[in-house]
Amino acid sequence: MSLQTELRAPQNDPSFANVWQELKWRGLVQVSTDEAALEELLAGEPITYYCGFDPTAPSLHLGNLVQLLTMRRMQLAGHKPLGLVGGSTGLVGDPRPTAERTMNSKETVTEWVGYLQGQVQRFLSFEGENAARMVNNLDWTEPMSVLDFLRDVGKYYRVGTMIKKDIVASRLNSEEGISYAEFSYQILQGMDYLELFRQYGCVLQQGGSDQWGNLTSGTDLIRKVEGTSVHALGTPLITNSDGTKFGKSEGNAIWLDAAMCSPYDMYQFWLNTSDADVVDRLKVFTFLSREEIADLGAVVAEKPQAREGQRTLAFQITALVHGVDATLKVIAASAALFGQGELAELDLATLESATRELPRAVAPASGMGIVELLVAAGLSKSNSEARRTVGEGGAYVNNVKVTDPDAVLGASDALHGKYLLVRRGKRTLAMVEFAG
Repeated sequence: MSLQTELRAPQNDPSFANVWQELKWRGLVQVSTDEAALEELLAGEPITYYCGFDPTAPSLHLGNLVQLLTMRRMQLAGHKPLGLVGGSTGLVGDPRPTAERTMNSKETVTEWVGYLQGQVQRFLSFEGENAARMVNNLDWTEPMSVLDFLRDVGKYYRVGTMIKKDIVASRLNSEEGISYAEFSYQILQGMDYLELFRQYGCVLQQGGSDQWGNLTSGTDLIRKVEGTSVHALGTPLITNSDGTKFGKSEGNAIWLDAAMCSPYDMYQFWLNTSDADVVDRLKVFTFLSREEIADLGAVVAEKPQAREGQRTLAFQITALVHGVDATLKVIAASAALFGQGELAELDLATLESATRELPRAVAPASGMGIVELLVAAGLSKSNSEARRTVGEGGAYVNNVKVTDPDAVLGASDALHGKYLLVRRGKRTLAMVEFAG
């Protein structure tokens, strides 16, 4: 799977003949401006559209991935994307439902802008007639004085309307309240849309439905200033069928940066998708056709134990985010942990990521006997139990069966000179690291 090849797929692909209906079928339309007008617009000549991403962290996450892939679908249909990373809005931060954001330094935000721009660029094509552009709202807000901002933009906003926005209303009714800085965020975002309309003829902004108040801030401003109607599209917030929060594993966000969420962890996250959710996830997060998804849905219903839908989902998304090579390494690591592949062929980063959640023990540099290893790693409760495990053929080190209860394992036996993967039976694992 080549990302750039797929991005340059023929524009007459039947999947994108009516991109609006494609988005609706995939469950990507929660709210929009005039639906009939928007469908007609997207079926006509190429338009310019945008989505914004604020650098409030050094990486984007799965919620942002929904927007990136939606942008990509519209580009495949022939339209022209603008990827905005908010060098100015990131200094303020859009209001959260619960409390004020912590403001980051200008230096930090500038650094994060670069990180996010790199991530956005991986999902769009910057070649051809509908090449994407990267934009930064700091370019037009930084030169503007406070007086110019108030006179040229602020005068078009009515406080009564602003405080009715859902997120503002909820914060006003909380003990935390809301600062003027965050209250003004919707004006900044509205100004972004106006600027992109003027510079590039941008007529559609997309974002999450929870941002609807900010999205319509721009459509309202353009209507008042330019006397023109433009559009907004809000995608739904993704939820799990069991009521748990989507996009987190063990309470941690699934980030797109490999240093913050490894390819192995991302693959495992998708592999653990419930049967009830897998078809919806395939629609939102992959570019498989309707027929392919229908076939996978049938397999999930008839043979759920095969996990075919989940394995396809995990491969497709991990490959999109981290590349095919990294994904194949992850799959190889998963197999190798349980004796179905060569552990020695795994690179150190993949091995450490794949085994991070395993019980761990430390062995002296001089080595440790297999019996002591099993006990130290928590795989046996006593030396006598460990000896029985060895005698019954149930002890493995780095997927090699150990049959001598007096065997001693040292650094020369270790993976990358430091690790022993110790296994009891078929599936009970632990990692032993040599001291020093």
